[in-house]
Formats: sequence, structure tokens, C-alpha cells
Amino acid sequence: MTPERLAGLVRLRHALHQIPEVSGDEVKTAAAVADYLRQHSPDQVLIDLGGHGVAAVFDGPAEGPTVLIRCELDGLPIPEVSNQPYQSTHIGRGHLCGHDGHMTMVAALAEGLAAKRPARGRVVLLFQPAEETGKGAAAVISDPAFARISPDYAFSLHNLPGLPVGQVALCSGPANCASRGVRIRLEGKTSHAAAPQDGVSPAGAISRLLPGLEALSSGADLGPDFALVTLTHARLGEASFGIAPGQGEVWATLRSVTDARMTQLLADTNALVVQVAAKEGLQVEVEYDDIFEACTNQNEAVSILQEAGRAAGYPMQMRNDPQRWSEDFGQFGKQAKAAMFWLGSGVDQPQLHNPDYDFPDEAIPVGVGIFTAVINGLLNA
Repeated sequence: MTPERLAGLVRLRHALHQIPEVSGDEVKTAAAVADYLRQHSPDQVLIDLGGHGVAAVFDGPAEGPTVLIRCELDGLPIPEVSNQPYQSTHIGRGHLCGHDGHMTMVAALAEGLAAKRPARGRVVLLFQPAEETGKGAAAVISDPAFARISPDYAFSLHNLPGLPVGQVALCSGPANCASRGVRIRLEGKTSHAAAPQDGVSPAGAISRLLPGLEALSSGADLGPDFALVTLTHARLGEASFGIAPGQGEVWATLRSVTDARMTQLLADTNALVVQVAAKEGLQVEVEYDDIFEACTNQNEAVSILQEAGRAAGYPMQMRNDPQRWSEDFGQFGKQAKAAMFWLGSGVDQPQLHNPDYDFPDEAIPVGVGIFTAVINGLLNA
């Protein structure tokens, strides 16, 4: 990649970095991406896919497979801590997961495809909304317009703090954990703080649920029996000295490597909640949100990525440990042969979702090179 081209992509990344929008609200970002893609004359531009999703289609002259390259549009509801001149202009929001970098690498493919269409088949560059809530991929796939671009192969990447900038890693099979948030609402009866015996307080139930939920975790390594319950929020009554509480909430995130283990973890969680609520004489309501199924790399797609890494000069480090964090890219694996690889964003890079995280611009050519090699291997060989 020439210095001039990289400088242009860095400017694009910085522009996207300044306008982070949370899941479902990616209006400015989608418009900016669509405008950029149209400059490179794709055969189709689809907008409003599954919300604010955008897809550019580049057709080859001969029949062949459809290859989808996917990235994410959304930022996070986290204030950015930065002195960079391109810091977020949206107060309380930041691109603190690197989706601005992911978008830039996928957008860069449009320039090459404009200059040289694939010899056969077609390439779909997909900019997916609402990844952070786990809702976006499913919404895109269920959109009637998606049937027009349904892929045979799907590829994606995610940057990985802790891995040196530009290094790439990949695993076969499980790649990202399944997870979901559980919200437990407990309803009793308030009373005067001087007569707590005349009410029904959730305090005892919460004091039992907090350690009880954590005790459902099992397995230190990321094998098929791995399960992790992380407490994220608890509330008891109102902020008052005169009222014995009658309501309470506990929030937690459930996590597992496999969907089968998640099914068991859900059953164990529900059994615990019902048992504790009944013992304390409370009504209970359990809701689930931020639902991510396990993300699994398919063997043929893994082999394609391995060969693309070699061809691009970025050999893939094969690993056996999936990531604990979740990704809704796994939904595309139900539609196509799919795999995701990890791109190093720095040994000393702050963790994803940290307020001082910032995607490293020097990693851009690596992602562009590997995705280009995937396209060439499948559609230009």
C-alpha cells in the first residue's frame, strides 16, 4: 500500500472515529460509508439493511460464488478519554472497540474492486449495524433485501489488544463465546423502616443470588464445559432511610464457549432464581437481553484465511483458545462458510471498551491485504 493511499484511509478512519453512534442509531456513520462507497462505482449499494446497514456489491462477468466481507458500524455509550485531534465529537460516545478501523479496512476494498472487478462471482462489502447488542446480524439476515446478496462465503476480523500490531491469529471451531445478559426483577412489599417485619424485602434474596450466580461459573480454561457468570448491577429499594425495600434487581452476564453449555447455564440460572424467590416469598421476573450465540469458524473458511494470510505476507498464528468476548458474526455462519480472524492492535493497547482505546492506523494495510487475498483466491484464481 502506498503512503498516499494509507494517508487517505487514515483520514477516513479519523473522520469515522469522530462520529461514533450507538447500536441502532448509526445514521451519520451509514451515510458517510454509503457516500464513500458510491465514489467507487459499485454495481449496487443497499442501504437500511436490518436498520442502518449498508452493502456495496461488485459483480464479476462470470458465474461464481458470492463472497461477503463484513464489518461493524456501531460505537459504544462510553465517554472517550483522548487528546487526539480526531477525538469523538459525540459526547458520551466513542469508537472504543475499533469498529472505525474495521470499517476503514473494508471500505478500502472498494477502491481495488472499482479498478478490477472479480473475474467471477461477486463481492459484497457489508457494514453491519448493532453488533454491540447482538441484534444487528440477525436483523440484517432477516431483512428481505438480504436475499439478493446472500453469501456462499463470509469473512470478518476483529482487532485484538495484547497481540502485536499487525500480527494475525486464527482458530478452527469455536472462535467467540456465547453470552447473554440476564435481568432479575424481585417484587415484595415495602414497609416503614421502623416495621420491616410488615413488609417483604428482597434483601435476603439478593444476598443469596449474588454468590449463588457466581457459583454457577465453571472451568478455568475455554473448553466445552466453560461457563462464566459476571455480576454487572444490583439495586435494592429506593435511596431512603425511611422505607424498608420492596423491590430489587440483579443483572448478570452469562458466558459459555458452546451454545449447548449456554442452554444448561440458563436452566441452572432459572432454577436458582425460582428457588430463592420462593423461599423469600417474592414474585420474580427474569428477562434476557444482549443475546449472542457462539461464533464458530468453519474449516474450509479457516483454510481460505490461512492461504490468504500467506499470500498477503501475513502468516496466521493458529490458536486453540476462543475469545471470551462475543460476536454476532456467528449468525452469518448459519448462512455461509464463515470465519473470523484476529488482527493485533498492540501489546500495550488498552483493552477493548476501555475509555482510552484507539485503533492503530498502522494495522490498516494488514486487514486490507488479507481480505484482498481472500477475494483473489476465491474469485480471481
